[in-house]
Amino acid sequence: MAYIISVNAAILTDSGGPCTVHDCTPVPGNSTVAPGPECMMGTSNPGYQQCLARTKSDLVVATAVAAMAASFAMGALANLPLALAPGMGANAYFAYNMVGFHGSGSIPYRTALAGVMLEGIVFFALSAVGLRSKLARLIPRNIRLASAVGIGLFLAFTGLQANQGLGLVGASPTTLVTLTACSETDPVTGACLGGTLHSPTFWLGAAGFLLTATCLARDVKGGMIYGIVFVTAVSWIRGTSVTVFPDTPAGNAGFSYFKKIVDFHTIESTAGQLSFGGFRHGNVWLAMLTLLYVDVLDTTSTMYSMAEYGGFTDGAGGFEGEYRAFLVDAGSTVLSAALGSTTVTTYIESTAGIREGGRTGLTAITVSACFLASLFFSPLLMSVPPWAVGPSLVLVGAMMMRVAKDIEWGDMKEAIPSFVTMALMPLTFSIANGIIAGLGVYVALHWYDWASHACGRVGKALDDRRNQVAAATAEVGPGQEV
Repeated sequence: MAYIISVNAAILTDSGGPCTVHDCTPVPGNSTVAPGPECMMGTSNPGYQQCLARTKSDLVVATAVAAMAASFAMGALANLPLALAPGMGANAYFAYNMVGFHGSGSIPYRTALAGVMLEGIVFFALSAVGLRSKLARLIPRNIRLASAVGIGLFLAFTGLQANQGLGLVGASPTTLVTLTACSETDPVTGACLGGTLHSPTFWLGAAGFLLTATCLARDVKGGMIYGIVFVTAVSWIRGTSVTVFPDTPAGNAGFSYFKKIVDFHTIESTAGQLSFGGFRHGNVWLAMLTLLYVDVLDTTSTMYSMAEYGGFTDGAGGFEGEYRAFLVDAGSTVLSAALGSTTVTTYIESTAGIREGGRTGLTAITVSACFLASLFFSPLLMSVPPWAVGPSLVLVGAMMMRVAKDIEWGDMKEAIPSFVTMALMPLTFSIANGIIAGLGVYVALHWYDWASHACGRVGKALDDRRNQVAAATAEVGPGQEV
């Protein structure tokens, strides 16, 4: 699970965090003119880039602390070998749909964090009164499976883009997206200016992708981290075309911090950045419902899957410590939001500990101790480049495809809503759009069956009542009161 620290921090930093246009450096030679919003879109403004660097450092710590606290609580309170951390999917939705790339979305960062915290509180309340698992069962099974597939495609698409990953996919004025990995790109739009597939960082990231994929294919323990370590180590070498420390003010500042190696960074800008003033807008509530939907489906189903994998389940499908595990899982989201990160979930990587014999909370506490140790290596974790993170997002997306085989593709009433759900998530770059469209199509295709079934039940009830009256009349006899 070590990859989560750098990947989550990188994704959330793309939202811009608390950085605004006020952090931008004025235009050289014309300091009287205030910078405009365009200063946040490129990579050339040193003031804004320095703010992003501080934000990423904060989010590295926030991710590690949230994972450490959540995993420790799961082990100590629920005595289960389940490790927790801020979840993939929810973090991408937060960064690219809610807040938007560098704050270009419809919800400000502070309002979005407040929404995450409120969602965590609601989720905690649902878990406390026992409604969590019941809500999960209300969602049609095939839509649940399609949501997981769609989120996987969303993550993979994110990992292939320039700002967040490998840079293989970029914008096109004619076909919307196209093959890029260019040697020269527009710093604002990311459009290719020449040299398709000539980007050195892409080929380095592709090598890391193949290394990680090979490790996963051969079931190498910790395979996900090896590709990240390889690409990152090569990118630390200065004076190369793939260095993460170019000879620029931002690159020099990053290298100076990197040379510390060991440093306990304190959160400066992301913790406590909550604003509940924007809740009068409907898009905030829609985002909260989407996060709640993902939480109910993702974390609940993962937890049950892990319990079944480890043999913890009872005859009714539950498992010992279930109630406390649900409370820990939901409560950890509240803490994560307070630190500046997103919703916390139980990770499928918990199977690694279970496979090695972990059956108690000591396994989760051990994971917590590892996250604690990572807090002292912020300079290293802060220097992981996007082309090292992108392959992991693509491979996480690939692993989420496995549930597609369980969708009932032979039944068009189930297959069509499922396809709409998974297709619209990456194509509209919105998890919420996929969920809403999929559920809408599902209702449209099933309402006639539901109505017919309801009418049939009403008709049967009326027939039964008439038969009862007729039988009673026959027993009493003609001319007598029933």
